[in-house]
Amino acid sequence: MAKNKTVTVEQIGSPIRRPKEQRATLVGLGLNKMHRKSTLEDTPAVRGMIARVQHLVRVVDEA
Repeated sequence: MAKNKTVTVEQIGSPIRRPKEQRATLVGLGLNKMHRKSTLEDTPAVRGMIARVQHLVRVVDEA
């Protein structure tokens, strides 16, 4: 049984004055306040979401 890969992201930018789609993407990633961290399964969908808001988040850990 293979261990699922995970990625931890931290919000480093504010969603204030950002488009509604970017705010919704942050919520989808489990982030909504500054410096919150969220650990998610490393899938192409999650990577795409991170790419959409790369200026607002930072990848902390890839396991």
